[in-house]
Amino acid sequence: MRTVIEIVEGTRSGKLGVTSLVEEYVGRVRQKKALNAVTYLAENEALQDARRLDALPLPERRGRLFGVPILVKDAICTRDLPTTSGSRILNRASAEGPRPYLPPYDATVIERLRAEGALVLGKANMDEFAMGSSNETSSYGPVKNPLDETRVPGGSSGGSAAGVAAELAPVALGSDTGGSIRQPASFCGIVGVKPTFGRVSRYGLIAFASSLDQIGPMTPDVRSAARLLEVMAGPDGRDSTASTAPVEGYEAACELGLAGLRFGVPEEYFAAGLDPEVRRVIDAAIEKVKNAGGVLVPVSLPHTHYGVSTYYVLATAEASSNLSRFDGVRFGLRVEAPQGGLQALYTESRARGFGPEVQRRILLGTYVLSSGFYDAYYGKAQRVRTLIARDFERAFEQVDCLLAPTSPTVAFRLGERSQDPLAMYMADVYTLPASLAGVPALSLPVGKATDRGQSLPVGLQVMAPLNGEATMFRAAAAIESLCGA
Repeated sequence: MRTVIEIVEGTRSGKLGVTSLVEEYVGRVRQKKALNAVTYLAENEALQDARRLDALPLPERRGRLFGVPILVKDAICTRDLPTTSGSRILNRASAEGPRPYLPPYDATVIERLRAEGALVLGKANMDEFAMGSSNETSSYGPVKNPLDETRVPGGSSGGSAAGVAAELAPVALGSDTGGSIRQPASFCGIVGVKPTFGRVSRYGLIAFASSLDQIGPMTPDVRSAARLLEVMAGPDGRDSTASTAPVEGYEAACELGLAGLRFGVPEEYFAAGLDPEVRRVIDAAIEKVKNAGGVLVPVSLPHTHYGVSTYYVLATAEASSNLSRFDGVRFGLRVEAPQGGLQALYTESRARGFGPEVQRRILLGTYVLSSGFYDAYYGKAQRVRTLIARDFERAFEQVDCLLAPTSPTVAFRLGERSQDPLAMYMADVYTLPASLAGVPALSLPVGKATDRGQSLPVGLQVMAPLNGEATMFRAAAAIESLCGA
């Protein structure tokens, strides 16, 4: 796989043409169409941008992402390019067929990437409204894992993960609410980063759960992810939750090594439910960290086992509120009911526009917010979330980073969990606590485990304190060089 650093060195020196690079990736997307990873290929737009960049004289090629084609998750707004969040409700019916929503603006992250010379290659498939752990709920159909096409790529950023793993693009953007970057990164054997909540602006991200959603990079290596995040991070006047904390040198931190760092190994992440093969790979990676000079410290995050139930109360409540705007009136699908007036229009548009998983979560979220149940469910979940966050605070008083599996299993088979929502939700059991606490977390491949005769990647999750991305990248880059996966 080409890294961001290799591409930028080639394009800025003139040794690598941006146009030829884009043509190469366009060809790959077409060749591997069966993966269903890309919902819209922006061939004409990307080639136009590429020719413009190729025409610049060498002294003017200063962008840190000069000429890098990027796949963008379909939940992130891109000016005049289809953005549907994987849902029928953002495809308005017309005489010519479905007409996808075309945002009149770029998300803040897209503005910042373009300003550094990146270009949008296309939009990546995803679970509808980012609700899923397998990329099987998309209205465009499921994405296949390029390492084994009978298996899922993970979700909800499955198209982004599959796109990088299959080399359809050198990098991709995903969004992570409860593990939607890290879990597919683990399943597809790439690097995926969930930043500190507020580290990256959410302006232009179609909301699922506003207190959890974060945009992050998905790349073949740690240093590429560090460079992308360094470009995307920072305050934004259009997002009041965006952090004003200084953006540290994430890429420079990748060169510092792990000597002297203290690593916590939380016992709750190694309990029943962790596949023995996955544990073998994670244990071997942690042993390499120890042998290389990292100091291992046993820690406890005692409220971890409340993470799944807490998340599915809070996230569904916020989804119920956020998705109320999709009503068939202002934009997207509009189903005119023969009789019944405005109420029938709302009902028919939402019933046909939302898929079963989205409807399930809206109903659950509406229930926990309803009169008589608010404090019993939503209020209690908020209090438990505070306890989970305090667990992390106490752990980080003792250590610099936490190490744990990203997922309890390797990629499972397509359709294997689609009729069992609880089994599907448990796929994110190790990623949800960091999301609830708001801390940064990264998944990187550290080896392979065998499942039913197939060798598949295993991701190690590296977690750091709030705004501790520099330490996280430092540790992850060192572990990457040790494990060589």
